[in-house]
Amino acid sequence: MFHKLFIGVAATATMLSGVALAQSSTVNGAAGGAVTGAIVGGPVGAAVGGVAGAIVGTAIDPPPAKVVTYVREQPATQSVVIKEKIAVGQALPSTVVVTPIPDDPKYAYAIVNDERVIVEPSSRKVIQVIN
Repeated sequence: MFHKLFIGVAATATMLSGVALAQSSTVNGAAGGAVTGAIVGGPVGAAVGGVAGAIVGTAIDPPPAKVVTYVREQPATQSVVIKEKIAVGQALPSTVVVTPIPDDPKYAYAIVNDERVIVEPSSRKVIQVIN
């Protein structure tokens, strides 16, 4: 019984640490997840962490510096207000208009709740929040 509880706690902690890493944009994919999982839950945690890290790591890559600079330098437009909290990995609602970045069509941006966000245009997932 204790063994199953320990595995459940380790898996949960690993998943939560993968989410925290994704929000800070320092995800290293499967390797990062496996290391985190091994620290939290030993060999079983490493396996679970590797899977979780691979999923999170492939979904979120920080944009290049030139994209961040471009978004920072754009004139402020009217901010769209939404009820949902803006979080890395979460998709913006379809009511938010995203503007493509001319030199790098893999990215777009919007100003939401007075924050500039960089998104992946096809999924509308937030990649980075610029303060």
